[in-house]
Amino acid sequence: MGILFEFLHTTGFAQMTIGNIVMIVIGIIFISLAITKDYEPLLLVPIGFGIIVGNIAYIDTMSLGVYDEGSVLYYIYFGVSQGIFPPLIFLGIGAMTDFSTMLSNPKLILLGAAAQIGIFLTLIGALYLGFSPNEAGAIGIIGGADGPTAIFLSAKLAPHLLGAIAIAAYSYMALVPVIQPPIMKLLTTREERLIRMPDPRAISRRERIIFPIAAFLIAAMIAPGSIALLGMLFFGNILKESGVTERLANSARNAMIDIVTILLGFSVGASTQAQTFLKPDSLLIFGLGALSFGIATAGGILGAKFMNLFLKQKINPLIGAAGVSAVPDSARVVQMVGQQEDPQNYLLMHAMAPNVAGVVGSAIGAGILWSVLVK
Repeated sequence: MGILFEFLHTTGFAQMTIGNIVMIVIGIIFISLAITKDYEPLLLVPIGFGIIVGNIAYIDTMSLGVYDEGSVLYYIYFGVSQGIFPPLIFLGIGAMTDFSTMLSNPKLILLGAAAQIGIFLTLIGALYLGFSPNEAGAIGIIGGADGPTAIFLSAKLAPHLLGAIAIAAYSYMALVPVIQPPIMKLLTTREERLIRMPDPRAISRRERIIFPIAAFLIAAMIAPGSIALLGMLFFGNILKESGVTERLANSARNAMIDIVTILLGFSVGASTQAQTFLKPDSLLIFGLGALSFGIATAGGILGAKFMNLFLKQKINPLIGAAGVSAVPDSARVVQMVGQQEDPQNYLLMHAMAPNVAGVVGSAIGAGILWSVLVK
């Protein structure tokens, strides 16, 4: 009987807390949203199941969690905590990204820059609420709607907030179809939503090859802290555009990015142990993240409306919402909202320009914050 009671004491049932139960329910909700609503299933399923795994309670003498040195989860999480996985994700993104639309209409890059205002306004808000400068910088990057960048920067500036920031960033990425349309409709008139834009011009192979090299040199000189992210992004893109490394590009945009996404999502979810995650700061981070994402969306739209004051060929302001770097979901939302007004208005290709510019912009923003805030 003594052995039986000792065994019962070691079970997850005996060690479970209310916090663990709450987190397990959240993990189940994530999985349900992915399956029933198709909200970023490639992210929410690994994260949701990781949350469940990370909140199975165990006795202190066992090393099982992501924070217990020597455990299997600890070594998987190492790729997150040391910022290894995000650049590998960027390599895959680069290998599947077509910058042609952006190159055909370079002024749309400004919309990707305008959307980054959410990062810096949220940083100010976080400072006002009492977060340290490093913590505020890591929280602000959520506004870029770029999970890998948020993970990379928080690992450098505020590792203790990594779990909350990562979950917030990926949650808002998944909820792009829910969050953005009301803001888009609020800030635009029906006449603006009906604006049709001319077809983008064709981009030569030479332009597509020169761009990743030139863009990396310029961006890296501006923000050396973005070298790891943008170096991998543009390296992946030149693998794609060179035409002589298709096998490498195919591996980067398929098998490799899938493997890294699985490991990153699962280990991020497993890091949300109730004892370290359910704190007042986590709720503030979620609130600030939502504010940041909303401001970024509004910034892109208002940036397009401002540009229209000086342009003869008007821009449909809806595409400004794609300035956040949730690729390609924000561009798809732009297409969806635009076609609600005019089913024959095809905005997807135009929206991809600020969308991919937003990826570069958020990485540069992260590099600037790291350079300024790192001690």
